[in-house]
Amino acid sequence: MRASLLQIDVDPDEPVESRRERVSSLVREQAGADLVVLPELWPVGAFAYERFAPEAEDADPATGPTALAMSAAARDAGVWLHAGSIVEKAPEGGALYNTSLVFSPNGELAATYRKIHRFGFDRGEATLMSAGSTPVTVDHPQATLGLATCYDLRFPELFRALIDAEPSGARVLVVPAGWPAKRAEHWTLFARTRAVENQCFVLACGTAGSHAGVPQAGRSAVIDPWGEVLAGTTGTEEAVVTADLDLSQIDKVRESFPVLKDRVL
Repeated sequence: MRASLLQIDVDPDEPVESRRERVSSLVREQAGADLVVLPELWPVGAFAYERFAPEAEDADPATGPTALAMSAAARDAGVWLHAGSIVEKAPEGGALYNTSLVFSPNGELAATYRKIHRFGFDRGEATLMSAGSTPVTVDHPQATLGLATCYDLRFPELFRALIDAEPSGARVLVVPAGWPAKRAEHWTLFARTRAVENQCFVLACGTAGSHAGVPQAGRSAVIDPWGEVLAGTTGTEEAVVTADLDLSQIDKVRESFPVLKDRVL
């Protein structure tokens, strides 16, 4: 599986319409990849709280501008696209969610995931958005994907649920984020830890630039089941990270070091 992570620069002075067009072009340039991944809340910025409600949109490509643009980009490139996340205004009651969108190569919306763990404690996302409740996996033709978003990375129970999902547990964990630079070491540490403890690949896609004055960590990385970084960036500038995943490595690691068989809880 060839995966490309697009570490998008979120410039608050760039109109969201321009960013959609620019990101769409970047996705189209990844033709030939098996999976393309975008970061969390790249249309608005993960810390641009005052923009959440005004720029909330539908997850349906028929009515949502980001969903429509990403559907077209996935179809034009012929790729599976994890389009990062948007601020979704839910049709059922109008609550806001941090919602990830996954598109198939024909542009169909294959899955959505509403972020379960909201960051901010008593402010920000934690107070402005509702929490999702359901772990989500995606039947990519090469490997089942498990979806998580940013702050979810600090909660290992979610990832256990993803690898235990029926009928086929996740083998590639996809984590878009808008992770702040001041905790960049945690981002790298947790991403590698989730790979090691679940003996999966982890695709950790962060943002570049600054969200509402909060510098972003960047450091997007493709991590193998031993916790080794196959490809990544140490910088915070916009970048594309591409790596070829040998999916047979998952079974080889689990057979040679069968730690998951010793789980008690």
